[in-house]
Amino acid sequence: MDASKTIATPHGNHLVAGEWVAGSETFESDPASGPRFSFSVGTVELVDRACHAAEDAFAGYSHTSRAARADFLEAIADQIEARADAITAIGTQETGLPVARLQGERGRTTGQLRLFAQHIREGDYLDRRHDAALPDRQPLPRPDLRMIQRPIGPVAVFGASNFPLAFSVAGGDTAAALAAGCPVVVKGHSAHPGTGEIVAEAIKAAIEATGMPKGVFSLIQGGKRDVGTALVQHPLIKAVGFTGSLSGGRALFDLCAQRDEPIPFFGELGSVNPMFLLPQATAARAEELGVGWAASLTMGAGQFCTNPGIAVVQAGAAAVKFVQATREALLKASSQVMLTTGMAAAYREGAAHMADRAEPVISTDSKGREALPNLYKVDASRWLADPSLSEEVFGPLGLVVHVDSPDQMVDIAKALKGQLTATMHMDDSDTELARQLLAVLERKAGRVLVNGFPTGVEVADAMVHGGPYPASTNFGATSVGTLSIRRFLRPVCFQNIPQGVMPDDLA
Repeated sequence: MDASKTIATPHGNHLVAGEWVAGSETFESDPASGPRFSFSVGTVELVDRACHAAEDAFAGYSHTSRAARADFLEAIADQIEARADAITAIGTQETGLPVARLQGERGRTTGQLRLFAQHIREGDYLDRRHDAALPDRQPLPRPDLRMIQRPIGPVAVFGASNFPLAFSVAGGDTAAALAAGCPVVVKGHSAHPGTGEIVAEAIKAAIEATGMPKGVFSLIQGGKRDVGTALVQHPLIKAVGFTGSLSGGRALFDLCAQRDEPIPFFGELGSVNPMFLLPQATAARAEELGVGWAASLTMGAGQFCTNPGIAVVQAGAAAVKFVQATREALLKASSQVMLTTGMAAAYREGAAHMADRAEPVISTDSKGREALPNLYKVDASRWLADPSLSEEVFGPLGLVVHVDSPDQMVDIAKALKGQLTATMHMDDSDTELARQLLAVLERKAGRVLVNGFPTGVEVADAMVHGGPYPASTNFGATSVGTLSIRRFLRPVCFQNIPQGVMPDDLA
């Protein structure tokens, strides 16, 4: 399709319990190309309406059959695909992402919905357990005990700026909550409100097609900080899913903890995703590793939460080859449009901060909403002494950390904060060092890779997309894969409950 063709003008309204609702104030979108459109600004009053509608819907939706919820998830996927061209057209204009990226992300989004549908049909996620009654046990009888996971209640989801589909209106958090049996109130991201509106239309159509309660989904567009605050502090909201910045996520996390009834905040906040180039692997394929790293750094203008921002390598001839190969590959990279003007400005600030503290290998001058790659290097002692060098710069920026020895490589690993991913590039003769590193890295990251690059997160049963703080706010959870559904469930034990009263999934 031609994503540059004229797109339909969005109506710009919120979706609250099956109705499109206008607001008294509006904001304009800020697309990378194409026309600007007006959208209603979210309000505290709309949040309250949406949360009450979600609570009203919970009574029925939480007791729907797994088969009915699976049909609903698949209907959402079908309705999104029915709007594929419209989503791609406005999505590319709003975000500057290429057509192929939007098409791939749409496939990931619909694939995730269908995977979750299959998963809940099978029922294993319920973790059902049964201890049969022992009425004759001495000295005391044992009652009949049955345990199952049950949905927790309405869930708030914050759309992500860097994934207009996979982590936004119908993305992983929304899909997981709906699969669990929880209604959802989404605060859409103002970076791509038109895309969010079309996806909300798809969910509305799926609700109507499957007869689900209207309050099972609402979308509040835009809004100031008071809207986000009202959402996470609303007494009817029982959990929050968030993907975004460390500062924004931490502020919302604190609000959740300060409530009269504290609730879980499942936030993915930031990660530099370090790579460790072990000595024999570097000696054997330094140039190949440099080219691969450059490709991963610049993919999507570096706007991935799994972007590998740091490469740790032992100083020497092989490290020189690695840095040179990375440099040559990055110099060939074209300027890319970033998702928002704010992100582009933050990227320039991050590069300037790095230039003050590390030695430039490539130092570029990005303009406006465009981003060119930057590359810096620093020795391990300097990196260990300056915590700011371990902070994420969102964009195509890499930092090489030179260590003097394998032991110092392990010291770097120990000094890391929590990460989404950590990577080791190794050969067979690096096995002993890899074992030492793995013992450290499995405590630092939610996913540990060998001989690969972390950009690209497979949506599968075994995937973990999360990690110790500050990568995420809950080290025991993942925001990708079927285990993500578990975030919005809680175990309930039913003791001596008659079959006619028992939840259907236990009866």
